[in-house]
Parts: sequence; structure tokens; C-alpha cells
Amino acid sequence: MPAVFTPQTPARRSASVVEVGADGRPTVQLAYERRGRGEPMLLLHGIGHHWQAWEPVLTVLAGSYDVIALDLPGFGDSPGLPEGVSYGLESVVPLLAEACAALGVGRPHVVGNSLGGLLALEMGLHGSARSVTALSPAGFFTRPERVYAYAVLRGMRAGARALPDPVLSLLARTAAGRATLTSTIYARPGRRSADAVVAETRALRQAPGFAPVLAEGQRPGALFSQDVPDIPVTIGWGDRDRLLLRRQGIRAKRTIPGARLVRLRGCGHVPMNDDPATVARVITDTARALA
Repeated sequence: MPAVFTPQTPARRSASVVEVGADGRPTVQLAYERRGRGEPMLLLHGIGHHWQAWEPVLTVLAGSYDVIALDLPGFGDSPGLPEGVSYGLESVVPLLAEACAALGVGRPHVVGNSLGGLLALEMGLHGSARSVTALSPAGFFTRPERVYAYAVLRGMRAGARALPDPVLSLLARTAAGRATLTSTIYARPGRRSADAVVAETRALRQAPGFAPVLAEGQRPGALFSQDVPDIPVTIGWGDRDRLLLRRQGIRAKRTIPGARLVRLRGCGHVPMNDDPATVARVITDTARALA
């Protein structure tokens, strides 16, 4: 099904929406931003976030690639999935592949962070990616580590929902306030702009996909347990990740022996903001390894 164009407005940064679904299945809409030209590259954010998480590296990547930064179902400007459509990997991964096909993209380089990193690995496993860069991917935690991470995420969500907009705006104007709001996911929250912090806090507050994605993450199938052969794979992990602790990167490397494991020094759970130059280099090095 062809992409449907929705004009960009200042309030909604996503430039367009792609619709997927055929053969009697419910239609799913996914918002995205597309920039650059070259080999296709798909960027997938983490739970509670939106495509703007990639903004610090988008311009650099778009200089060499046709970059599509997607809002996952139920996050950002993408509405929640229709009733009866699961948020599980077995449902969302084919939807992402369909979205790429609808946008005229075959097998893109896939880059993901957190939840997006798990989805990127699944796309690589199922032949829908030409290379994978997974930054602090979900799916490699123990049960206690999952309980801890989910408690932190639920606390962040509760805080975002309880915070009135005037107070949110005041906090976001100061470095200390931005640290209060985002230090769980950023090692250097002061580098995030006030507008970005307000927007991502609202995205976390409003995301209809938050609770069902967490519920899916408690299923045994949510853990990643298979090798991803035949394509370049990089696992990047911030050494200051406070949500998914960096020892999970060792488990990821054991699961995918051929993967390159990269330590992202001075970076938190969402490293694109903490060190855009290093993250962009890691991504492009992985994509170019295919040549």
C-alpha cells in the first residue's frame, strides 16, 4: 500500500504517515521522518520515546543514507494498534518490514535503541535487514534486571503523567530540571534542549503502546536467544546506562558471537544524545562493513 503524505506542522514533527495492512487485516498507521539519499536505513526508538530521539545523529546519517526514523506503534505520532493486533514481536516485526516495502525500501540497514534494538535484531534474524546496529537492546536481561528496569520505566511514566505542563516547561528550562526529568536515560541530560525534553516527556505521558509493550516484554519469547548470522551486527552499550545495565551486552555478545560489541564511553541508555559523533560512527561503520 502506498505511503500517505501528511504535511508537517510545528506541533507534529513527523513529516508523513505510512499505512500497512491488506487482505482483510486492520490498517496500521506509522508516522515517520525521512531524510537524505543513498542506501536505506531504518531507525527505531525505545519504549516511551519517539523518532526525535535520533535527531542528534539524523543530519550526519542523512548525508550518506536514505534515513527513515519511525515512530513505533503506539508511540510518538503513531496511533495505538487496532483491537486484536498484538504488540508482540511476532506481530510488530512483520509490520515494520511491510512499512519498509510500502516506502519502496527493500532490506534496510536497521538501527535500534532499547526496544528498537530488540526489534532491529529480530528484523536481522528474519531476513529483513542488511545490517543491524543495536544500542542497549532489550531482550538480554535476567528476571531481576527486568523487574528493576520495568519499575524504573513505570516510575518515569507515572512522573510524566503527574507533571502539569507549566511545571514541565519550567523544569525543562534549566540544566538541573532537565537532569531531574531525563537523567535515567541520558548520561548528559544538560545537552538535551528544553523543547526536546518537553516533547519527549509528553510522548512518554501519552503513549498508548507503553503498557501493552511492557506486558509483552514479560513473555518468555521477548528474550532474544538466537544468533544473527550472515549480516554485520554491532551491539553498542553505554558504560553509564542506568536502565539496562552494561553487563547485558556481554550476554548479547555470547548470544550473537559474530557481533561486534562496542563500549560507548560516557553514554547512558539513549546514547545518541550523549555522544552523537561516536554513535553515528558506530552506525556507519556497521553499514559499511557490508561492502
